[in-house]
Amino acid sequence: MTNEQKFNNLSVPSHPIDVILDTDAYNEIDDQFAIAYLLKNSDKLNVKAIYAAPFHNEKSSDPCDGMIKSYEEIFKVLELMGKKVSVINGSPRFLPNENKAVISDAASHLARTAMEYTPDNPLYVVAIGAITNIASAILQKPEITENIVVVWLGSNALHYHDTKEFNLMQDIAAARVVISSGVPFVILPCMGVVSAFTLSHAEIKEWLLGKNPLATYLGENTITAAEAYAKGKPWTRVIWDVTAVAWLLNDGERFMRSQIVELPLPGYDHKYEKGEKTYPVRYVYHIWRDSLMRDLIEKLCK
Repeated sequence: MTNEQKFNNLSVPSHPIDVILDTDAYNEIDDQFAIAYLLKNSDKLNVKAIYAAPFHNEKSSDPCDGMIKSYEEIFKVLELMGKKVSVINGSPRFLPNENKAVISDAASHLARTAMEYTPDNPLYVVAIGAITNIASAILQKPEITENIVVVWLGSNALHYHDTKEFNLMQDIAAARVVISSGVPFVILPCMGVVSAFTLSHAEIKEWLLGKNPLATYLGENTITAAEAYAKGKPWTRVIWDVTAVAWLLNDGERFMRSQIVELPLPGYDHKYEKGEKTYPVRYVYHIWRDSLMRDLIEKLCK
């Protein structure tokens, strides 16, 4: 791939594209919004498959359990929408190191499917969890980096004091593999950038509850999660993962601003490796919160 082609592929696509979504859907309440928003934009985004990503926290006994629960949660959203999409099991564990792939159905599917595309007609991979599946596919077949564009919600803003963000911390090795592979890479940092994309209790009650089964499920799910720690108090929830899908729809920068930057690799010490080699990436640095929220709510309530 020429440098000119790579930079072209770091621009918002201006035509309908094929997309794969990689999601730890059971981890939080925002992945479900992202799945729905992706499928509600089928005029531009043709969903080829949805992968289940591993995660490990209080909602899962280990990364494999997190992946399986995410797999099941994806189907719950599809059922509410009356949609049928290929859903594929992902990695049962995180990368053991930066040189060894974890074989899974998702990684093998991406390694195989990406070879059907070209640098001037790439497959877009939107990753909203630990990026294990994508890293494993690249380790299995490095040449796919010519044929895909990876859009990842992960890490924190470059100006933030550390990189202790859930998607990154789950599998730092995977993030380093993908960024250093040379693949066209779009990053939406969490704290300091996407953290602005919040949804309030009042907005949920006004705009989502009772509108349709999907909107009601998303709204009730969010309220339940927030009131587990903030019942009786004002609260908002960040709907992080929607922004990664929205970048593909960001014609004229209507939802966010971005620029090409030289990104250091995230280190195992939860800092960017300043002074080491850097990689040109598309870096989102601002979210137009109200513009994107209006579009999200409009699409969910159709």
